[in-house]
Amino acid sequence: MKQAESNQKSRRFFPQIWNDTFLYMIFSVVFGFFIGGVILAIIGISPFEAYERLLTGIAGTPRNRMFSMRAATPIIFTGLSVTFAFKTGLFNIGAEGQYIIGALVALILGVTLQLPPGIHGLVCIIGGGFAGALWGGLAGLLKAYRGIHEVIITIMLNWIAFYISNLVVMSGRFHRPASEASISISESAQIFTTRFEERYGNVHFHWGMLLAVVMVFVVWIILNKTTLGFRLRAVGFNRNASEYSGINVPMCIFTSMGISGLLAGLGGATQVLGVLGNLTQLANQEGFGFDGIAVAMIGGINPIGALFAGLFLGGMRFGSGRLNLMRVPTELVSVIIGTIIYSIAIMGVFRALVNFIKAKKEGRSV
Repeated sequence: MKQAESNQKSRRFFPQIWNDTFLYMIFSVVFGFFIGGVILAIIGISPFEAYERLLTGIAGTPRNRMFSMRAATPIIFTGLSVTFAFKTGLFNIGAEGQYIIGALVALILGVTLQLPPGIHGLVCIIGGGFAGALWGGLAGLLKAYRGIHEVIITIMLNWIAFYISNLVVMSGRFHRPASEASISISESAQIFTTRFEERYGNVHFHWGMLLAVVMVFVVWIILNKTTLGFRLRAVGFNRNASEYSGINVPMCIFTSMGISGLLAGLGGATQVLGVLGNLTQLANQEGFGFDGIAVAMIGGINPIGALFAGLFLGGMRFGSGRLNLMRVPTELVSVIIGTIIYSIAIMGVFRALVNFIKAKKEGRSV
């Protein structure tokens, strides 16, 4: 009797673990580092020493921690962008283009406007976010009213944003002579503070880093605590049922893509105003939007998860520079991240398969 009760408890416990998304993420991260360690061992480098250097590069000093967070800021924004769209049943692969447009508009406003410090930076951030929202909203309009799939639209818009950015940067009004970069934004538009630089040395803390954390909780509140979030998630869960219940489905699609674009646009704007100070002619897309897809997946399609996943990925990108001291290719970090993402996808398939088999067995037993 006791043995039967024990078996029944274990059956209840293990499916609970199996369906726990957080444990999936942990397993995938561990598996990614395991594969990276195998590769290091094959090329004759100690995985323990390499990972120790990587960890030191990420968080070994206050300066490194600050740089890691700064590197994570734009991909937290794009990760939130992709997460928001996913939550509402849309696949926003256009965070890259929305990021570029947000950065470009912030640059234009930062160069052309003459406003007091503080107000100027705030106007540039709002303008960049609004531009990203329009760019995402355009994809939403075509999806909602013309039925064009958002993946196709956003891929095309990514390249349009890419070429528009290069066109503006190399135009006479914004081009810096004898270079492939634009002129710099006005000092009044900058959003970084020198207090951290004085304390840690050559570290620019900018207010976009704090804004990214704030937006994580804003997105979580919108999705989980507001009627707007309920409607958007309902449309993503079942579009036909939502329409039958009286929800304006096309408007929800437009709104969702607009908010998603706004988040990516904020990432581009804060990067220009707080880190870069200008834009260069792009040889290729920089990948912040595509990193956002990785952040969304590693974070379990959850705003809070996107924060930690963004910090993880940003830290990995920055800390990988330490691996060069051991002659380890920095591409190893990309291999680890890719393995983590594939692990998440594969584990999702396994979970669906196990749930299917379990449901089938329960159906037969009945």
